[in-house]
Amino acid sequence: MSFRWLPALVFALAANGAEPVRLHPDNPRYYLFRGKPFLVVTSAEHYGALINRDFDYRKYFDTLARDGMRMSRIFTGLYREAPDSFNITRNTLAPAADRFVTPYRRTATPGALDGLNKWDLDQWNPEYFSRLHDLVRYASERGILVQVTLFCTYYTDYMWEASPLHSRNNINGMPEAPRTEVLTLKHPRLVARQEEFVRKIVTELNRYDNVTFEICNEPYFHGVTLAWQHRIAELIAATEAKLPNKHLVARNVANFAQAVTDPHPAISILHFHYARPPVAVAMNYWTNRLIGYDETGFDGTLDEPYRIQGWDFILAGGGHYNHLDYSFTVGHEDGTFEFPKTQPGGGGPALRRQLKALIDFLEGFHFLRMKPRNELILGGVPEEASARLLAEDGSAYALYLHHGKALRDQLPRYVVRTGALRATLVLNLPAGAYTLRWWHPRDGRIEGPQTLEHPGGPCYLAAPEYREDIALELRRR
Repeated sequence: MSFRWLPALVFALAANGAEPVRLHPDNPRYYLFRGKPFLVVTSAEHYGALINRDFDYRKYFDTLARDGMRMSRIFTGLYREAPDSFNITRNTLAPAADRFVTPYRRTATPGALDGLNKWDLDQWNPEYFSRLHDLVRYASERGILVQVTLFCTYYTDYMWEASPLHSRNNINGMPEAPRTEVLTLKHPRLVARQEEFVRKIVTELNRYDNVTFEICNEPYFHGVTLAWQHRIAELIAATEAKLPNKHLVARNVANFAQAVTDPHPAISILHFHYARPPVAVAMNYWTNRLIGYDETGFDGTLDEPYRIQGWDFILAGGGHYNHLDYSFTVGHEDGTFEFPKTQPGGGGPALRRQLKALIDFLEGFHFLRMKPRNELILGGVPEEASARLLAEDGSAYALYLHHGKALRDQLPRYVVRTGALRATLVLNLPAGAYTLRWWHPRDGRIEGPQTLEHPGGPCYLAAPEYREDIALELRRR
């Protein structure tokens, strides 16, 4: 009997009546998706799957699903990069001019920066919206979330001058705004076009249960204002107030870490980039919002920095880890591109296996009931190592120990000690009988189970020999 119809059926059920992904009501630091707690750990491409006509997103989503990855971030076409931007080889956000798919139709009027005809901001591009729907629909069939990042900081003059919204690229007489004022409230006609675009995207995607919206990528650079970000968040909420479904909205807060003192009620997700060590989680845990590490990079091309950062962030209490994976390019949508060592980050099949082990590890617990309890680690953490502990007090404990360290103003920016390592950890545990297993994130090995009887108080746990990092699964029987 054939079950090839099942993915389409699952999508049909999800897209017609299923509630969109939301924060879990029992613990809003995690997602609830299709009736189940959902931990987002992923290793995904550089955001060009929608706007790059040559990128085969179906093959890409098949690869993510096969490797157990759970989310992809897409940019929407108001921003693009040059082929040499950020030293990224075969950058999916830098399609050739005639392969760049935008929300707007081209006209017969020449003169756009890219050498082609100008756009008409009064005409939506049917190809773009057909591609958008098919992309989100196909991801839904594969059980993958799509984070729609509506805007992006314009890092260079070229990036703004290449946008369809720039005055030279359209026939609509847009104001001449410097790039440091584009994502502000200073130019009402420009803001009106941005709002029109947001309403269109939000309305088009309202039917899907696998979509979240992010206001802007890295808005803490080049003049983007918080008032403008709040305006966009409020517009999403106002638009969906008239529609059947309500979707989560994310704000990209900072690189590294920053305390959010007055979170906007329309924003449910707080994202950070390069959040190592994961202090952003503890700083914002009180907000009862999901906290995400939403972009990695600039720590070399090896796997271990990004594996460690993912495990470290999630075991600190984060609910979302998105590794920027440069093994996905046009022609290598199966994630097998062998990128040069000059790339600003890493990725590939081995790393995706290591991140899938993180999902398997934490989902083996009732993780909604757990919270950070590093104070229960009494000792035994080796010098220059770090440890994180999530605990369901008196019942289950998930510990992660690693030998990675972020460096300031140095290259490489993140170093990992390797070689044969040992540690005897001391945990403060209640009396009882326990079962434990040791997980090796580097190669997927699991040692155990072992049992122990503990009288209560300090408990000495000798880890087996490991390299770079090790995790402990400990349960009271």
